[in-house]
Amino acid sequence: MTSKANRATQWLTDALPQWWLGLMLLTLHLSLAAGPVAWWMRGFLIVHYGFFLMWQPFWRAEKPLGLSGMSLVLLTGLGLVATWGNAWVMVLWLAMLTGLVGGNVSAVQSKKQRLVYLLALGYLLSALLLAVLPRISGAAWGGPLIDLLVHYGLFALPVAILLIRGDRRQPEQPYAMDFFYGLMLFLLILVLVLGSFAVMVVAKEDYASALIKTLIAIALVLLALSWLWNPRAGFAGWGQLLSRYLLSVGLPFERWLQSLAELAERESEGHVFLELALADLSELPWLTGGKWETTDGAGEFGSTSPHTVEFSYYGFKLLLYTRWSLSPAMLLHVKLLTELLRYFYEAKLREQALEQNVYTQAIYETGARLTHDVKNLLQSLKTLCSVAETSDAGQSDALQALMKRQLPQIVQRLQLTLEKLQAPKAQAEGHIMAAHIWWKNIKQRYVSEGIKFSGGEPDAAVNLPGDLFDSVVDNLLQNALEKRRVESGLEIRVSLECVEGVCLRICDDGSAVESGIAQRLLVAPVKSESGLGIGLYQAARQASQLGYRFWLEENRDGQVCFALEAKR
Repeated sequence: MTSKANRATQWLTDALPQWWLGLMLLTLHLSLAAGPVAWWMRGFLIVHYGFFLMWQPFWRAEKPLGLSGMSLVLLTGLGLVATWGNAWVMVLWLAMLTGLVGGNVSAVQSKKQRLVYLLALGYLLSALLLAVLPRISGAAWGGPLIDLLVHYGLFALPVAILLIRGDRRQPEQPYAMDFFYGLMLFLLILVLVLGSFAVMVVAKEDYASALIKTLIAIALVLLALSWLWNPRAGFAGWGQLLSRYLLSVGLPFERWLQSLAELAERESEGHVFLELALADLSELPWLTGGKWETTDGAGEFGSTSPHTVEFSYYGFKLLLYTRWSLSPAMLLHVKLLTELLRYFYEAKLREQALEQNVYTQAIYETGARLTHDVKNLLQSLKTLCSVAETSDAGQSDALQALMKRQLPQIVQRLQLTLEKLQAPKAQAEGHIMAAHIWWKNIKQRYVSEGIKFSGGEPDAAVNLPGDLFDSVVDNLLQNALEKRRVESGLEIRVSLECVEGVCLRICDDGSAVESGIAQRLLVAPVKSESGLGIGLYQAARQASQLGYRFWLEENRDGQVCFALEAKR
C-alpha cells in the first residue's frame, strides 16, 4: 500500500500543470452551468477547488504545508462552498482566477504553454461576462443562442486545454505569477463589473449597452494612461516618476549615489573613504548607527537600537541599527546600498594595491636598468684589464693613451648611474650630449673588439640622449659578442646616420633570432642564460619614454639588424 501511495503521489507531482488547469476550468464550468440552485453544483465546486489547489502557483507540491497554510486553504474552501450561490462571490472568485492566470502570460516562453494560458484567460473572461454578470443585473439577454454558447461553446475551451499536447521530456517551467500584473488585472475586472452595474442602475441601460459603454470608457482611460506613462512630448511621464519612487522607497537613493561618487573621487585611502561614507549613511532617517569590520580595522558610528540588520561580504562586515524593523522592500534597497559601498571600498583597496605594484615595478625596473649599466661598465673594465694584461713594454704608450681615453668615460658613466639611482625623476630625459662626441667615444670603447663602424662624422649641432644610446649599444654589442663566441667569424657592424634625424643601426651576419623570441623581444622580458633577460626590454621602454623607436629591423640568416631612431 505504501508503494502504491508513493507512486500515486509521484504521478500527481509529475503531472503537467496544464492538466490541472484544464480540469479546474472544466469542473468550474460544470458548476456554473448547473446553476445556483442545483444540488450537484456544490459537488462540482468542491472538485474544482481541489484541482485549483493542485494547480495554484503559491505552494509547490514538493514543499510541506504548515498549519497556518492548511488553515487558510480549509477556511477558503469552506467559505467558497458556503457562499457560492451568491453572484458577487462568483465575480470575486473569477476575477481572482483571471488575475492569477493572466498575471504573467506575456512572460511565458513556450508557445504551447502561452496558448494554454490564453485559452484559460479567454474562458474566465467569457464566463464572467456571459454567465455571471447577467445574474447580477437580473436581465435576460441574448436569448437561446447565448445560453447555448455559455453551456456548450465555453465547454470547448477547457477541453482544448486538456487536448493540447505537452512535452513530458522537457518539463514545463513552473508558473510564476507577477503580483503587480495580477493585481492590476484583478482590479480592472472589478472596475468593469462595478462600472457596468453602475451604468445599468444610474442610466437605466440594458446589460449589453452598459457593458459596451464601460469597456469603451476603460479603453479610453487606459489609452490616456499609456500616453501619460511615456508622452514623448518634451517632459517625463508617470513611468519615470514611478520608477524613481520605486527606487527610492523612502530613502534618498540619488543623493546617496552622488555623495558616494564624490567621496570616491576625493578620497584615495580606503579606510578614510569607508569612515566618511558610513558617516554620510548615518544621516538617513531610518538609521540610528552601526558597526563595521574589515581586514584592516573596525569602527562604529551613531547609536544602537533593538532593530538590527547585518550584511557580511568577503573581508567586510556591516551591522546597521534601524529605528524600526525594515520591510522586505527596504531590506533589498539597504542591501543594494551596502553592495555599492563594498564595491567602492574594494575599488579603493585595489587602487592602493595597484599603486604599490606600480611603485614596486618602478623600483624593479630602475634597479634592473642600473644593473645593466653597471654590467656594461664592468665589461668595459674587463676589456681594459685584458688589454693591459696582454700588452708588452713596447705598447706602454698606446696602453697609456687608451687608459686616458677610456677611464674618464667609465668614471663619467658611473657617475651618471649613481645620479639616476639618487634622483631618477631628474634623470628621466637622460644625459644630452653631442652626437659626434658620443660616436667618437663608442668607437674608442670597442676599438679592440673587431667591430666595424661605418658612417661619417655627425654634425656638431646634432645632439642625442647619451644614456639611451649607451644602453642600446652596450646591450646589443654585448649580445653580439656573446653570439660571436658561438658562431666564429661573425661580423658586427655599427652605423650612425644623421641626415633626417639620428638613426643608429647595429647588425650582424649571423643566424636569425628564433621566431618565438623575436615576437617577445623588446616587448617583454626574454629568458637569458647570461643575465636577467630584460636588458633590451628596458632599453625599448626607455626609448619609448624619450620619444624614440627601437625595433628589430631585419631578422633573417645573414642579416640581423636592430635600429634606433626618433619617432616621426
